[in-house]
Amino acid sequence: MSILATLGALMRDLAKQGLSALEAIFERLRTLYAGDTETRRRVAFSVAMIALAAKMAKADGVVTQNEITAFRRIFVIPPEEVANVFRLYDLAQQDTAGYELYAARLRRLCSTSCDGDCAMLTDVLDGLFFIAAADGMVHERELDFLSDISRIFGLSDREFERIKARHVLSGPQGDYAILGVSPTDTMSVIRSRYLDLVRENHPDRLQARGLPEEFMAIATERMKAINAAWDNISKVSVA
Repeated sequence: MSILATLGALMRDLAKQGLSALEAIFERLRTLYAGDTETRRRVAFSVAMIALAAKMAKADGVVTQNEITAFRRIFVIPPEEVANVFRLYDLAQQDTAGYELYAARLRRLCSTSCDGDCAMLTDVLDGLFFIAAADGMVHERELDFLSDISRIFGLSDREFERIKARHVLSGPQGDYAILGVSPTDTMSVIRSRYLDLVRENHPDRLQARGLPEEFMAIATERMKAINAAWDNISKVSVA
């Protein structure tokens, strides 16, 4: 059973009991999967990630259709689970608990499986930036939200700025930012960095660091940007 199917079954179970609070979901996870820590961790990750995405979409005060579309682009949701995922999404938007709670949960979930050094958190932040930029720009309140998430995740200022640049810059400046290189670097250096990024974002590498299969579309969108940036820079070099 996929993680989202497992989450859907959990949501249906809670609905029968008349429970709707997100805290009830986490509590149910602790008891239902007491003997299966890996499933519990992955489902809890999915709940926290969906909750953060919902809070992200609301950060600038208006939830747009573009943001919901972006959410569906980076989360592969089986048709039979769409209703349950969006029920959770709506619950998170209405929940009085702040986004800080879910960001802290994600960091703890990563810390228990990655010895405190969890590259998956950069994937999460990347996905949140993707949603924020869906309406054509990242608003100031969204940037504050994302900066705070990055701090809670324990990411460095440099890492935050690198991810931010990938989503807020455009044209040649954006292409170099996506690859994490400078216009003064040689094509050999730029190509080497490009190949490193391709290896880092291979599906096998991402699964090994804990990113659930249903959220692999985050990496797919990132790879599209990486490949497009390399194509643009290499064409200019040839010209």
